[in-house]
Amino acid sequence: MNSYFPFISWISTYDRSLFISDLIAGLTVGVMLIPQGMAYAMLAGLPPIYGLYASTIPLFVYALLGTSRQLAVGPVAMISLLIASGVGRIAEPGSEQYISLAILLAMMVGLIQFIMGLFRLGFVVNFLAHPVIAGFTSAAAIIIGLSQIKNLIGVDIDRGSVLSTITQLWDNIGDVQPHTLSIGILSIIILIGSKKINKKLPAPLFVVLIGMMIVYSLSLDQIGVNIVKDIPEGLPAFSLIHWDIVAIRKLLPIALAISFVGFMESIAVAKSIETKHKEYKIVPNQELLALGLANILGSLFQSFPVTGGFSRSAVNDQSGAKTGMATIISASLIVLTLLFLTSYFYFLPKAVLSAIILVAVYGLIDFGEAKHLWKTDKQDFILFVVTALFTLIIGIEEGILIGVVMSIVMLIYRVSNPHIAELGKVPETNHYRNVKRFENLESDEEILIVRLDAELFFANTNYFISELHKLGSKRRELKYIVIHAGSIQNVDSSGIHAIKGIVEEYGREGVQILFTNVIGPTRDIFAKNRIIEMIGPSNFHLTIKDAVESIKGIGNDEHRIIALQSNI
Repeated sequence: MNSYFPFISWISTYDRSLFISDLIAGLTVGVMLIPQGMAYAMLAGLPPIYGLYASTIPLFVYALLGTSRQLAVGPVAMISLLIASGVGRIAEPGSEQYISLAILLAMMVGLIQFIMGLFRLGFVVNFLAHPVIAGFTSAAAIIIGLSQIKNLIGVDIDRGSVLSTITQLWDNIGDVQPHTLSIGILSIIILIGSKKINKKLPAPLFVVLIGMMIVYSLSLDQIGVNIVKDIPEGLPAFSLIHWDIVAIRKLLPIALAISFVGFMESIAVAKSIETKHKEYKIVPNQELLALGLANILGSLFQSFPVTGGFSRSAVNDQSGAKTGMATIISASLIVLTLLFLTSYFYFLPKAVLSAIILVAVYGLIDFGEAKHLWKTDKQDFILFVVTALFTLIIGIEEGILIGVVMSIVMLIYRVSNPHIAELGKVPETNHYRNVKRFENLESDEEILIVRLDAELFFANTNYFISELHKLGSKRRELKYIVIHAGSIQNVDSSGIHAIKGIVEEYGREGVQILFTNVIGPTRDIFAKNRIIEMIGPSNFHLTIKDAVESIKGIGNDEHRIIALQSNI
């Protein structure tokens, strides 16, 4: 029961001291979530009130079903950008149709995540390589930043590509509203300054209050400063989803993208926080179920897609959150705001919300990762750059798709081109090492010793045979090939055919094949397919030393018997 309802494990031992810690953390994150939720709703192309709607039901659901006790679920910048990208192609942002589609998208995302969790498909996200995520996130952060400049400077700019946005900003630079820009810059300074003083400070709330006071006291809304204006009061109403098949087909690609990216962002944050806490474990498939149900039930109460966020989760943890009760308290604060406080946000400048978004997403631009990959792994650096460029130039969905395809292509390339090493003897020892990594190793022109560091299966058999031929062709007096099989964990039918082909081919040339250190599961496969019978039991050895001594006629049969009987 605890595995399906994780809250039982902490509620059964809940006490006053835990509640006090959760209360402080919950109120801190709740206060932070109010302006952030409205800002991210605006980024998603929705009225600000929907950011508060998305911060109620989903939070209650995750608090009860999620395995992380500090993860703060709710609206996040990345998902909001994906919503704007996907839904914006079908409907006009802010329109009734747009709102309806965003809510439908939440239901679709929830169903995808829930089904993935139900069938234990959490491993699927492993096909998104880290450089792809880093490149996409960095590019998306730039797109988010550019999309918010218009509100920061008070200039109307049409939604479009990165190049179009930059061009329009340049063409309209003379129309910048000084009062709007001043409020935006002041907000950024306060947000950054507060972080340096103390990360626990509810800086977003500070800039919201200061922004509203400035606009109200100076009547800046009368001279062009854009404000939020009327925000509906009351809780989100229950409403069944309108299933539009045409819309579902159009939204499916972005729903899949949000499902994967949202889960990856959430699980990354949850696992990073888990390392500080030993009283619970993150269960990825249960996280999928929890996030899925949070989005499904949230969509019934006018929520757009949500996931776990970096900044709020960090604040939640640093503020002392001990259990999911902290999230319940945060959601309760949002409920109180919806019931009694929305009218107070009338004079909230949109420049303040843009400043909150800009400061939040700046940290997502990962220059450090790009430099690190350039120095350590050129292939991963290419993945990073290509994903980032495609996302910036072509679009969000296309960037993710290209990244996924490249991840899979790179995976296929790596598994089909495994590491194969020629081994030589370290002088005056019985150890054998890679001849490309160590100098002055001893080798015998009659004996080729190789090590395959992968399982032998259909994707790499041709490469293995090809590399074996290359290494063998360098020895004119070749009579023996010793295959060190300690790293071969499995051999499929293609691998078996490859081994039989190698044995027969080299047998015709008078070259004997020997195996060393064959582990139990692989040895069982060899036995079933008569490889041991074909090669000969006497040609299986525990170590390379044993094989070489056998070839030179100075060993004994004891090690060969052990090699075939061992359960390694």
